[in-house]
Amino acid sequence: MLIAKEFTFDAAHKLLNYDGPCANLHGHTYKLQIVLSGSVQKNGMVIDFVDFKKIVTERVISKLDHKFINKIIKQSTAENIAIWIWNQLEKNLPIYEIRLWETPTSFVMYRGPDQEKETGR
Repeated sequence: MLIAKEFTFDAAHKLLNYDGPCANLHGHTYKLQIVLSGSVQKNGMVIDFVDFKKIVTERVISKLDHKFINKIIKQSTAENIAIWIWNQLEKNLPIYEIRLWETPTSFVMYRGPDQEKETGR
């Protein structure tokens, strides 16, 4: 069973060694979708959405919301932010996929380090 929850956070960043407008300090309202995979437990849930929200808020949102992301992730591309989020959550949640929107029309999907091995990247 797959379940998902969405979050938003506002943050500033700039891209290093990049020749384009994103080299300048700017901000985004990021949209984050976390998809979990698991079996339905005796209580009828994969995980309680209240617990799901608490874990993501404590481990990710509180660290990124209204922050300068480059202080946490030096090269703060959407790809690197998604990897960082995965690393913050993987010990606490059975993550299947992370989607991170930098704009309403641009997002990355990350399915963990095993995906990188499969694609050779």
